[in-house]
Amino acid sequence: MKAGLMQPAPLLISSILNFAARAHGRREIVSRLIDEPLWRYDYAGLAQRARQAAQALQGLGVNAGGAVSTLAWNTHRHLELFYAVPGTGAVLHTANPRLHDEQIIYTLDHAESSILLFDRNLLSLVERIAPQLRHIKRYVMLSDAERHESGRVGALCYETLIAAETGEHRWPSLDENAGAVLCYTSGTTGDPKGVLYSHRAIVLHAMAESLASAFGITAFDVIMPCSSMYHATAWGLPFAAAICGAKFVLSADRMDGATLHELIRNEGVTFTGGVPTVWTGYLNWLAENDATPGSLKRIMIGGSAVPRVMAETFHRRYGVQVLQIWGMTETCPLGVVATPTPALAALGDEPMWDTLWTRQGRLQFGVEARCVDDAGNEVPRDGVSSGSLQVRGPWVVQQYYRRAESATDGDGWFDTGDVATLDEHGFLRLTDRKKDVIKSGGEWISSIDLENIAAGCPGVRIAGVIGLPHPKWDERPLLVIEAMPDRTPTRAEVLAYLAPRIAKWWTPDDVVFAPIPLTATGKIDKKLLRQRYQGLWNVASN
Repeated sequence: MKAGLMQPAPLLISSILNFAARAHGRREIVSRLIDEPLWRYDYAGLAQRARQAAQALQGLGVNAGGAVSTLAWNTHRHLELFYAVPGTGAVLHTANPRLHDEQIIYTLDHAESSILLFDRNLLSLVERIAPQLRHIKRYVMLSDAERHESGRVGALCYETLIAAETGEHRWPSLDENAGAVLCYTSGTTGDPKGVLYSHRAIVLHAMAESLASAFGITAFDVIMPCSSMYHATAWGLPFAAAICGAKFVLSADRMDGATLHELIRNEGVTFTGGVPTVWTGYLNWLAENDATPGSLKRIMIGGSAVPRVMAETFHRRYGVQVLQIWGMTETCPLGVVATPTPALAALGDEPMWDTLWTRQGRLQFGVEARCVDDAGNEVPRDGVSSGSLQVRGPWVVQQYYRRAESATDGDGWFDTGDVATLDEHGFLRLTDRKKDVIKSGGEWISSIDLENIAAGCPGVRIAGVIGLPHPKWDERPLLVIEAMPDRTPTRAEVLAYLAPRIAKWWTPDDVVFAPIPLTATGKIDKKLLRQRYQGLWNVASN
């Protein structure tokens, strides 16, 4: 085999920042902050401050191979650390402040970080857990000097630290396969698992998600991630925006409809993304205030299946295209994106939109996917045959952090834990999570499909479906509904709405109206729902 004769330049996060500063250094970055005025600068300013932050961290003892943790929201300071920490050869661990204290402590301890940087409104959390953090030696508050509080942890001030540095820092050349960012799963079953993204994975992922077949990002876009930066790097948008030269907008810790609308309108946001619960609140706010989303053109929605009524409302009422996606922490996180193809468009508008609104997305270069049966044989790609979803590729996990065993099989396939179908057009449809699928009388019921249909009923804000043990049918579906603030439908209205839209045996045995708990990443917490309603059918049958 002959060796190629091209330059072996490594794919590094620092190369993204250097390129952004040189190619579109004046493109604006706007950030809300916890309790400070709106911050404005540009990619050149980001590069300068990231170099200063790198110098400051090295002064605190952070070296290549070390680890730094954050408990922070979507702000420009957090963005600077996305480049400063991995740029030095260290690993950035973005801890999730919405986890339970025990899980936060576990991830911080497991990451073995020596420094914790945190936003000011998380000081009480940090003070509460600090006595149990074995490896953290220094604390830094992400604030200016005026509002800084050292607290009981003796926190240093971020702005004071970087102000003392020149920014005359040269990023070192690193192995592109070196660890860069460490993200943990939400830990709904057992302890959270660490997924250590490499520089190579992050750069390839950012390039791939920018393609027209995925998010179609250009220099004319104004991007505002409404997925948290601590969760799978806000779906890679901090890196994709820098590559493409898009204006970048950050909303700090506020994802309410009024805040998002203010930024979308005032900053000219064209592209955003987040979990369905964020957009349920935003659509409600638009309707209640007779408002429109202004310049907004595209929304990617992932984390859980998108209710069809949500995608239709954005498209038909506001002219906003919904890009449904599927991915997970273990895939960096992009897996598939629901964008049209010529073959799909040839079927006509209605079939095309039906596919785009009911499928999680189509295959993207860089991630192979297949569905297999219990024997490990691939099932037909006919859109009907379902099986365990497996993926592999350059930004798919191979091994969990500090775990000896491989996360993949002998051929490199990672089992996602999802049940899905693939069709002839390359579109993926999730049937359910393996742990959530409902088996009733020997037949399968998709909790995802039932939730999406129920979400279209007037007055329904969020719909959650779980299977509960039943003395006769093994399991039966329970529908839990969180109603809109101004209207609560009756049980009879919900069942009447479902009747013509589902198979009769899919009909929930009961409808409960109650607040629906969400996980730390904004998904319906079905584990908690099952705990809350376990034994319901057995009680009813006695």
